[in-house]
Amino acid sequence: MGNWLVNHWFSAAVIAVWLGINVFLFTYYFVYFNHDERYFYTREILGSALAWARASAKCLNFNSMLILLPVCRNLLSFLRGTCSCCRRTLRKQLDHNLTFHKLVAYMLALFTAVHTIAHLFNLERYNQSQQATDGSLAAVVSKLHLQGSKWLNPIHSNSTTPEYVAFTTIPGLTGVIITLALILMVTSSTEFIRRNYFEVFWYTHHLFIIYFAGLVIHGIAGLVRGQTVESMEEAHPRRCAQYLTDKDCRHHCCKEPEFGSIPAESWKWVLAPVLLYIFERILRVWRSQQKVVMHPSRVLELQMQKKGFHMEVGQYIFVNCPAVSLLEWHPFTLTSAPEEDFFSIHIRVAGDWTESVINIFQQQNPEMPRIEVDGPFGTASEDVFQYEVAMLVGAGIGVTPFASILKSIWYKFQQADQALKTKKIYFYWLCRDTGAFAWFNDLLASLEQKMAESGKADFLTYRLFLTGWDTSIANNAALNFDIATDTVTGLRHKTIFGRPMWNTEFAAVATAHPRSVVGVFLCGPEALAKSLQKSCHQHSSLDPRKVQFYFNKENF
Repeated sequence: MGNWLVNHWFSAAVIAVWLGINVFLFTYYFVYFNHDERYFYTREILGSALAWARASAKCLNFNSMLILLPVCRNLLSFLRGTCSCCRRTLRKQLDHNLTFHKLVAYMLALFTAVHTIAHLFNLERYNQSQQATDGSLAAVVSKLHLQGSKWLNPIHSNSTTPEYVAFTTIPGLTGVIITLALILMVTSSTEFIRRNYFEVFWYTHHLFIIYFAGLVIHGIAGLVRGQTVESMEEAHPRRCAQYLTDKDCRHHCCKEPEFGSIPAESWKWVLAPVLLYIFERILRVWRSQQKVVMHPSRVLELQMQKKGFHMEVGQYIFVNCPAVSLLEWHPFTLTSAPEEDFFSIHIRVAGDWTESVINIFQQQNPEMPRIEVDGPFGTASEDVFQYEVAMLVGAGIGVTPFASILKSIWYKFQQADQALKTKKIYFYWLCRDTGAFAWFNDLLASLEQKMAESGKADFLTYRLFLTGWDTSIANNAALNFDIATDTVTGLRHKTIFGRPMWNTEFAAVATAHPRSVVGVFLCGPEALAKSLQKSCHQHSSLDPRKVQFYFNKENF
C-alpha cells in the first residue's frame, strides 16, 4: 500500500502543479485585463468579456505548448534512459504520458469554449457600440480613427455584421478553423472510434498541423486592442475619458486616444515543442529504412534485420506499410530479445490496416512489400529486471512484450549471466481460443527445458488461462487429465479453463516472497488493469520492509 500511495501522490502532485499553473495564468491575466488602464476604453465596449477572452487565450497557449510533449516518444525514451538510476516512482510517471496528453486536450477544449463564447459576446458588443448613437463613451471611441490605423473597434460601419468579421478577418477565420480542427480531433479520440475506426482517429489527429498553423496566425491581425503607451502619456483615461463625451471640450481639452493591437504571442509558446516534434518526424523518416522477411505462423511474424538498431526488452516500434497506406503508423511491441541478431513483431488481424498487411504478405509475391519502422521506444516493461520478483500478465496478443522478456531470460541463462537481479517470474497468459497459444508454445517449452537443465526449474512459473472454449475441448482435457503434458498446449503446466482469481494469485505471491519488491506488468485491456491495480494496492504491506507490489502497464 505504501508504494501505491507514493505513486499516486506523485501523479497527483504533477496534475496539481499543472492545474495550479492554469489557475494562476487565468486568474493573473483576468485581473490584469480587467483592471489595466491601457484597456480602459476597450472595457467600456466589451465589459468583462475582454478579460474572459484574454485569460483563456493565455491558458490555451500554455496547454498548446504541452500537448505535443507527451507524444514525443524519442524524448520519453531519452528521459527513461536518463532516469534509469532515479527512483522507480519518478520513472513510472513517464508511463502516464498518454493520460496527461488527454488531460491537456480536455483543458484545451474547455478554454477553447470559454475563448470562443467570450469573443462571440465581444463581436456583438463591438457591433452594438458602432451602431449606437446615444453619445456614450463606448459609442464615441468606436468611431475614432476609422480611416487610419489607430482605431479601437474593428467594425467600422453600420453595415458590417459580426458574422462578416468572424468569417473574413484573419483572427475570425483562423479561430473558426482551429476550433473545428480541435472538435474533430477530440471527438475522434473516443475509445469507440479508436478501437473500431482507427483510420478515422489517425487521419483526423493529423489536423494538429492545421491547429498549430492557425494558432500562430490567429493573433497577427490584432482585432482586440488597447491604448498605446505614447497615447497613455498624452491622454490618460483617468484624465481625459470624461472629455470624450463632452461635445464642447472633446477636441481641445485632451488629445484623442490612439490604439494599437496586442502583439501575437502564441508562436513564442509553441515554437520549441513544434520544432521538437518536427525533429521526431524527421528522425522517423531517417530510421524507417528496413527490409523484412516473413516467418510463417498463424499470427504473422515479421523478422527484420538490425541496421544500427539497439533495443531493450519490452520496447515497441511504429510500423508503416506504404503499400497499404503512406501515412498510417501503428505501434507493435518487439517480440525479439536484445541478444538476437534481428528484431521481430507479431501482427494479428485487429482492423482494416492489419488485415491488409497480412493479406499482402500472404500473396506470395516474388518481391516482399516494403516495411518502414520508427523506434524503438521505451515502456514500463523495460524495468522488469529491476525487480526481484516479476508478475507478467498478457491478454491475447498482449503477450508480445513478455515474449521479448522471456527470450532474453533464456539467453541470460544460456550465458550464465550473474548480474541478473530477478530471482522469480510468474507469467499469466489469458486467451479466448486455443489457436492463440500456438506460436508461443515453442518458446515456453524451450524455457522449461533450459531451466530444468540449469537446475532452476522453479525460476519461471507460468499459468495459461483459456477464457473461451466449447464442450469438446473441456471433455478432452478431462479425459486426458492424467497425461503428463497438457492436451491444449503440449506443455507440462495444464491449461486452466476460466479466468484467474487475482486475490488468490497475489496472496500466494505475497506469502512466497514476504520481503520482496514485486513488479506487476500488464499488456491488456483497461478492465484487467483496474483489477490488477486494485490487487497491488490490497496486497502491498504498510511496512515498507515487507512485500510491495508495483503496477506497470503498457501504454502506446
